[in-house]
Amino acid sequence: MRHLSRIVATFVFIVGASLATNAAATVVIKMATLAPPGSTWMNIIDDWSNEVSEQTNGAVKIKMYPNGVAGDEPDVLRKIRYGQLQGGLFSGYGIGRFYSPARVLEIPFMYESLGEVDYVRDALMPEIEQGYRDNGFELIGWMEVGFVRFFSKNRFTSLDELRQQRVWLWQGDPLASAFFSSTGISPIPLSIIDVYTSLSTGLIDTVYTTPLASLALQWFNKTRYISKIQMVNAIGSIVVDRRVFAKLTPEHQAILRATGAVAGQRLVDETRRDNETSMTVLLEKGHELVLDWDDIDLDELEELRATAVAELVESGYIPEDILRRALNLIEEYRENQPDDDASVSTALPH
Repeated sequence: MRHLSRIVATFVFIVGASLATNAAATVVIKMATLAPPGSTWMNIIDDWSNEVSEQTNGAVKIKMYPNGVAGDEPDVLRKIRYGQLQGGLFSGYGIGRFYSPARVLEIPFMYESLGEVDYVRDALMPEIEQGYRDNGFELIGWMEVGFVRFFSKNRFTSLDELRQQRVWLWQGDPLASAFFSSTGISPIPLSIIDVYTSLSTGLIDTVYTTPLASLALQWFNKTRYISKIQMVNAIGSIVVDRRVFAKLTPEHQAILRATGAVAGQRLVDETRRDNETSMTVLLEKGHELVLDWDDIDLDELEELRATAVAELVESGYIPEDILRRALNLIEEYRENQPDDDASVSTALPH
């Protein structure tokens, strides 16, 4: 009987040790995002999280904190530096805080089509990936927010009328600040987390976002008028802290990269599709398109963009060399692109 007890005790010890070892070997990557549950972005991220866990046999798990519960993007970056989080989904605003050159893809009114965006991005991607890496992050998946428009409570049909609105500025965004400064708009800086409440109280009446995001964040309830003009195709990324990524086995690193690349492509494809669907939904809800290209002096718009770009280059936020390469790539694309290619969705008039 005493012998049997020793066998049982040994078995319990071995099983317990094995479970403890497996638990210790499990890497939990805690990530945050502003995307709300049930949105296009979160549905894809949930699928990706499950895929990572399945392919690593539970050795790597992704725990997401959605809906801005971990704070605005600067808050999330700060928590990553302190080790409280290990990654996140960031828009261009957050990306600009650790690798601003990537935002050459977000210069307002510089790209005429998604084809141009894709062409420039693909050419610059190796440099962007290394830039993330040099600044402490591993690029796991590339994503998009989509083409950004102005959404307002008030009807506006010209830049002058837009200047009269109480326009939100994502607090601390150099790119948006440069653009607003060039246009003469005096925005009201706020965290993105405060936007809905500020629309409700009247502190602001105009925001810039995409159709999909306006629905996901419920801003559409407060803004009836939408600019037909699209300013920029907003970028995004899934990133992981390099310190955590470096601790993964080579096999698990490869899995994270491969599954992240697939998730990123899904995010790009489905975001583009869902933004079109979202615009249809908004128009069916009674929203109205205003401020068409015919309402704006295109020469003036070019001057405003040039002024904003000059400020960004002078500050070093957008290095001049990467700007020139992007412009050269755009020119190269346009020279080789058939004018009648119906697959191109234009953001600016040709």
